[in-house]
Order: sequence, then C-alpha cells, then structure tokens
Amino acid sequence: MSNDQAFEQRLKQWRHTFHRYPETGFEEFSTSDEVASVLTELGLEVHRGIGGTGLVASLTVGEGTGVIGLRADMDALNITEQAHGRAHASCNHGKMHACGHDGHMAMVLGAAELLCRERNFNGTVRFIFQPAEEHGQGAKAMMADGLFERFAVDAIYGAHNMPGMPAGHIATRAGGIMASEDNFVIQLHGRGTHAARPHMGIDPLVIGAEIVLALQTIVSRNVDPSLSAVVSCTEFITDGIRNAIPTHVIIKGDTRSYSPDVQRLLEKRMREISEGICHMHGATCEFAYTHEFAPTVNWAKNTEIAIAAARNVVGEQAVDGGVSPMMISEDFGAFLQQVPGNFVFIGNGAQGLEGAIPLHNAGYDFNDEILATGARYFAEVVRISLPVGNA
Repeated sequence: MSNDQAFEQRLKQWRHTFHRYPETGFEEFSTSDEVASVLTELGLEVHRGIGGTGLVASLTVGEGTGVIGLRADMDALNITEQAHGRAHASCNHGKMHACGHDGHMAMVLGAAELLCRERNFNGTVRFIFQPAEEHGQGAKAMMADGLFERFAVDAIYGAHNMPGMPAGHIATRAGGIMASEDNFVIQLHGRGTHAARPHMGIDPLVIGAEIVLALQTIVSRNVDPSLSAVVSCTEFITDGIRNAIPTHVIIKGDTRSYSPDVQRLLEKRMREISEGICHMHGATCEFAYTHEFAPTVNWAKNTEIAIAAARNVVGEQAVDGGVSPMMISEDFGAFLQQVPGNFVFIGNGAQGLEGAIPLHNAGYDFNDEILATGARYFAEVVRISLPVGNA
C-alpha cells in the first residue's frame, strides 16, 4: 500500500468511527475523546473543554508569527439513519451524522497529519473542533470561553460538503455566501367558542391564517428587490378540537437574509403586521424574534487565498470562485464576525449519484472519496498563508 493509500485509509477509518457513534450538540464527549486521541498521537498538545466539548490543538513550525485556524464541526443530528447494509451506520439510535460533520472532522485531522509530517510552512496553525453547530450555539460558546483570546488567529478557514455539486469540486465567493437564520414565535390569543356559534368568539385560526399570508408581502413589498430574504412559517399550532374554535394559536418559523439591515426590517415589519392584524380583530399577540445564526460573510483577501489553495489541489476547472450564495445557515458566520476568514463548499457528488442525497436526509452519507481532497485543501491554505521564508 502506498503512502497516499495508507493516508486515505486512515481518513476513512476516522470518518467511519465518527459516523458510527454520532453525538448531538454539547454532548460530543466520545467524539471529542476520539479527536483528542488522534491529535495526541500526532504529537500535538490538546486543550479541551472550550465552550463545552470543544477543543483546540496547535502546531508551530519555524519562527513565523502568523497564525491560521482550521475549523471542523463535531455534532450530529437527531435523525434515525436509514441505510440498510451500510457497515458504518449509526450505533446510537435516533442520532446520525446527516450533515457530514464526521467527514469535516476527518478532513481537518488529515490536514493536521499532513502538516505535522511535512512541516512545510512557517508559523502556527490551530486545529479547532467546534461543538453544537447545528443550532448555532457552539461558535458563540467557544468564543465566550475565550477561544480567540487564548488561541489567537490571524484568519480562520472552514468547509462544508455539498450534495449536488460534483465530487471534489470546490466553490466559494467573497462576501455573503450563506444567510443568517432568525426564528420567530407568534402567539395569538382570541376567544374560543363552539364551532356552531363562531360569532360568540374571536377566531385566532382566521387571524393566524391572515397573518401567515400577510407576512409573505414583506419580501415582495418591503425588501429591496436587489436584496435577498425568505420568510417561512413552518408550524401552526392550536388548542382547538373538531367542534370548538380555539382560544390560542402559535405560529412558528424562520427568516433568512444576508445583512443586518434586512434582519431588522424583517423583524420590524413582522411585528407590526402581527400586532396590527390582531388589533383589527380584537385579539392580542405576543411576538418573539431571535437571532440564531449570523450570515456567513467571507473576507476578500482570505477568499483569494482559498481559491488559490483550491486550484493548487483540484485544478482550475474544478474551482468556482464566484458561486451563488445559498440561503442555508452555518455557525461559522459567528467566527467571521470576529476574525477574517473564508468558508468553502466541497462537492459531495453530482445529481443522480449517491453523493447527491441531500443534507439532513436519513439516507445521506459523506463521500469518502473527497476526504483527501479536503485534507489537502486545508493544508494548502496553511502553506500559502504561512510560506516558508516569511517571518
């Protein structure tokens, strides 16, 4: 077996181990143990318990003062895996790596192995393993625990696999690449009554339906058409029964956008519409709006480095430096509000192939064929950012 084959086999073994034993946000105890074990075997000192189960290991080569961070997310999802015959399927019932964080960890560990072995850079690289990405809490927890004070970086880089994109292709862009996610809860209070005597009540179902429709006018009539936004109502909950109009209705959902100004506009107009419609019908309303994920906004200089690294690894034809932004959200955006950096997508498999099964799907699996690509991409980012001979 060649050195490259042995390296790729280790990546696959790491990834399959993570996949068999998935753990959800802030519960990544065994996952953190496994990551720490690999990093320790590579000769690195590991600092644990950062933001809960997060950890950081650093490698310094030469006298260079530059510091680059490479980040991987660790958490899984509360999804029951449906993968008959998959040898590395989840052993933790009701949990699975349906978003590929198992692969992300293996790629950054692979970059750590390459950099420890080749030592062809001048400066310091920090390998950052983050908990609780899925609910937008892990990055904030690590930073609140002094991540960047204790382990300062000049820039940070991350990646996410992307089903539907040809395997091994790398895509990014300067500026907004992924949206913010804000959640809302609208509680309506009317007056319940017998279904045969609706005139005796204040029907929150009718009011809620009117609100759901009216909220859709915000994007079409209040947001600048040159900007992007999404308002989605995803839950409609009542305390009614078949022959009784309810007293209470709860509407839940989320919004997506790329700028703080649009976020503020969405919140303001949603509140005004909900409260105004309720007032018109004689009902009352409680409106709550929370910011879950910051938009992921790539820094221009770091995007140039990411594109150069990607081209060196996969070739110019497999790199898209101006990919269209997506309305999905990523906790990495919180890091980019504090330090410069870049985030890329790495193709998991083109449409029609197994790697194209969507994220957060019970049949999804990370494509082992792109593990080495991701590891070499991260290592190349470090080499370009911290060139030998640069102090």
